[in-house]
Amino acid sequence: MKWHHIEENWAAFYEAIVDKWPEADEAELDEIDGDQKAFIRYVAELTEQEPADARDEIRDWMRGELPSDVVMDPTHDGHSIALSAKYVGEGEDEYDDDARFGDDDEE
Repeated sequence: MKWHHIEENWAAFYEAIVDKWPEADEAELDEIDGDQKAFIRYVAELTEQEPADARDEIRDWMRGELPSDVVMDPTHDGHSIALSAKYVGEGEDEYDDDARFGDDDEE
């Protein structure tokens, strides 16, 4: 993941942050509000590390999965659907529901 994913969806990352750094405080995370430098300083303080080491730890953490709240964002979904067009047959619309998957009302 990229930092802009975190910054744009800061609150959605709280659970993942607390999972990685259990001593993290949500009120303090609110104050950080997605600021990367402030988060590095915060993790450095929490873990009693140098900021460079904290930055490396954060980079390792960022290699993980995006929280489902971010992945399920409607703008992200629309983009994913649009990208799927290359797998949809000619004459079909990638935005149409497909009854084969049971998500259409039975008539």
